[in-house]
Amino acid sequence: MKVVVIGAGLGGLSAAAHLARSGHDVTIVERDAIPGGRAGMIESHGFRLDNGPTVLTMPNLLEEAFNAAGADMGNFVKIKKVDPMYRAVYEDGSELFVRHGREAMAEEIARFSNKVEASSFHKFCVWLEQLYRAEMNSFIDTNFDSPVDLMRPWRDGLRLVRMGAFRKLDKKIGSFFRDDRLQRIFSFQSMYAGLAPYEALSLYAVITYMDSVEGVYFPEGGMHAMATGLADAVTRAGVQIRYESPVTRILRSAGSRGAVVGVEIGGDERVAADAVVCNPDLPVAYRTLLGGVDAPRVARNGKYSPSCLLWIAGVKGLPPVNAAHHNIHFGRDWNGAFKALIEDGVRMPDPSILVTLHSLDTKGLAPEGHSSIYVLEPTPNLDGTIDWSRERDRIMGDIRERVARLGYPTDVVVERIYDPLDWERLGMERGTPFALAHTFRQTGPFRPNNLDKRVPGLFFVGSSTVPGVGVPMVLVSGKLAARRIGDYAATRGGR
Repeated sequence: MKVVVIGAGLGGLSAAAHLARSGHDVTIVERDAIPGGRAGMIESHGFRLDNGPTVLTMPNLLEEAFNAAGADMGNFVKIKKVDPMYRAVYEDGSELFVRHGREAMAEEIARFSNKVEASSFHKFCVWLEQLYRAEMNSFIDTNFDSPVDLMRPWRDGLRLVRMGAFRKLDKKIGSFFRDDRLQRIFSFQSMYAGLAPYEALSLYAVITYMDSVEGVYFPEGGMHAMATGLADAVTRAGVQIRYESPVTRILRSAGSRGAVVGVEIGGDERVAADAVVCNPDLPVAYRTLLGGVDAPRVARNGKYSPSCLLWIAGVKGLPPVNAAHHNIHFGRDWNGAFKALIEDGVRMPDPSILVTLHSLDTKGLAPEGHSSIYVLEPTPNLDGTIDWSRERDRIMGDIRERVARLGYPTDVVVERIYDPLDWERLGMERGTPFALAHTFRQTGPFRPNNLDKRVPGLFFVGSSTVPGVGVPMVLVSGKLAARRIGDYAATRGGR
């Protein structure tokens, strides 16, 4: 079949790789001049600044996409371990370094807290690994057609129940660790799912497994190198990529069940297709590209994740000697911060922030004597109460002052700031780059599906569909969409 993929983000590139392996004729149409989507890059004044995800976990899933394109990942992008994976700084001045390897991390916990907590870490890792194994094949790397499908892998489902996977995350983490500082570092990942630890199910500790157990990695050349490498690989596999080609409409045949027949580019050019894979944010795609077809109810009325204020800068000077690649500076009131952010829709009273220093251990991202700095503060999305047109400069001023107090260089050479209004302008629903929150009723078969039976030949990838948010999940979404298209081709009597 002839397949058009809208968007050269990681989900679209992953789908293209798997489709090419199956022998389909694949064209990617991308509005920007470079691949990557949310994993973009700003090049200016000798700096290479990532403006998207900053944490790469489960690199085997990235490697799987390269393999699907008939390529060896090592020939396109070099991946290295980040160690320490995180430096956690607490309000009392204590610092915890999250290390690669279970023994190394247990030793760090013993130094930081005590030997009892270190022993608990080993038990925690065993539980996390079991959780991942029960979830991955049966509930993550799979397509759902209805909620009934949740019952089919009943053995894994029963195992999850027995493991306490449906308990609240904070309570489950607390059953392993008494030190509230450790509870924070092993539960903050719920933010990736758009939930507070006290409202998230323990199911989502699988995210903690992905980074705290399997480890955090970083591509040479920055996170954007994943996209450029994969784009190169799929091109060599026969996929055509057309840059600066904005899709203005998805074309359908006549009739109430009109099937996809192609896309319209720039308002006048038509590209024929038997199937279309949509990488843009799902609710936005429905609203802007599919006239007359409403997005699924959960996409229209569901709960969306918090957003963020992101400051990316190339600066003069070097970071403090104790700084790590990823630095989490925790605020004081942990639960209160989440309540403000998620329930009240206001700024955290004492925000926790992420400071990422890509150039710290990677050459070529900043000139000599300079640094790249990436500062993220979680904020409410546009459903919150903040008037970003009025408050942005004040909040950014607070962030700059805090970053300087923490000892990071702030003498700006080049910078870019993204607030929820910017994310909305870039095509992200409710002004959040983190899509629908992963509540139970917005996960698996309850999440917007990766196909729409009302529009034959239309498929979706990315964080707004299954399995969800984050680089690993988005890569999996591409593979799942390719499986759907294989099934669709079979119903049409061939490829």
